[in-house]
Order: sequence, then structure tokens, then C-alpha cells
Amino acid sequence: MKIVETPEGGARVWRVSVDTGGWKERNDLFPEIVFAVGGEVFARSADEFVQDVEQYRGHYLSGKGPIFALYETVKAIVDVEAREGRYLTDREAALVQGIRRRTFVMFEEQLQREGDPGADPTIAAS
Repeated sequence: MKIVETPEGGARVWRVSVDTGGWKERNDLFPEIVFAVGGEVFARSADEFVQDVEQYRGHYLSGKGPIFALYETVKAIVDVEAREGRYLTDREAALVQGIRRRTFVMFEEQLQREGDPGADPTIAAS
């Protein structure tokens, strides 16, 4: 989820959809997030947010095209790590993070073209 300031000084809450990878407005969750009601809430840096969103999208979504090919590349790298019972090397981790940053921008730009008001590819540049 992300909370975004509105031009009027308010806030909008967006939650990534497991069905589409797009953003659904969920302002009803604002009190729960702000007051940490019902669970753990923690802030993430922009880069951590991008990595988390792309890990989520790569896990739950499927499809065709360049974004999904890159998700498969990340999956292959992570699968080798798991199969070999080790952590990613520094080079592998940097590759995965770089791919996820790129897929985030690609996905968000696609969402913008489709009219998703919650899409924001500039987060990856923060």
C-alpha cells in the first residue's frame, strides 16, 4: 500500500491489486494504517517499496510480454539460489534489484497509459 498526498493537502491510499497489479483506491484503510490498528505497519523507503511491489507482482501475476519475461528471469535467479540452499551473490542481488526497478517503471507506465490514477513510475527514481 501507499499513501499519497493530494494537491489539496489530503491523502489517498492505494493498494496493489493481486488480480491486475494495478492500484485500487482504499481510503477506508487510512485510519488502520496511520494508527497501526489490527497489525504491523511500517514505513519503507522508495526503493524497498519498489522491490516489494515487484516481488509481489512477479509472484502473483502471469502474462506475456517483456515485463513477464523479466519476471521469469528474476524467478530463475531466485530459484537457483533456493535450489542451491544459499543466498544471492552480490552480483545476483544487484541484478534482481535492477530488473525489479525496471519492471516497476515499465508496469507503472503501462498502467498510466491504461488510465490507472494510482500509477506513478517516478517512485523508482526516488
